[in-house]
Amino acid sequence: MGMNWNNKTNWIKSAHNTKWCLLGCAIGDFGTIAYFQFNEHNLSTLSVMLFAMFNGLLTSIMLETIILYRAHFTLKAALKTAFGMSFISMLAMEAAMNLTDYALTGGAILTWWVIPLALLAGFLTPWPYNYWRLEKHGKCCH
Repeated sequence: MGMNWNNKTNWIKSAHNTKWCLLGCAIGDFGTIAYFQFNEHNLSTLSVMLFAMFNGLLTSIMLETIILYRAHFTLKAALKTAFGMSFISMLAMEAAMNLTDYALTGGAILTWWVIPLALLAGFLTPWPYNYWRLEKHGKCCH
């Protein structure tokens, strides 16, 4: 039996979950890129982007932990669930954001016109995977 790609409810739910993941990733990712953009350093573009991806993962986990804790999870359960989120989804999101930035600016550079495009790429890239996870396993990101 094939995959059902027509479940509107799961597309909406997976979009909602992807949105929260994107917010968490963007805070750490863009914050790191901005820091290195506005401060003198000797790191390569690749190093800055890898560091930005790492920080994006951390802030996404922190945000997810806070959201789950506020939804009445214990702190331990919220943290465990946040760490159990799909790292495939988060890594794809981070890679899409940074590759978009690099393709459009030639580096790790935030500009007013690149940010919405990087966010769009970061959202669209993992969204079908998150839908698939939700459809197949009954869970997307948490």
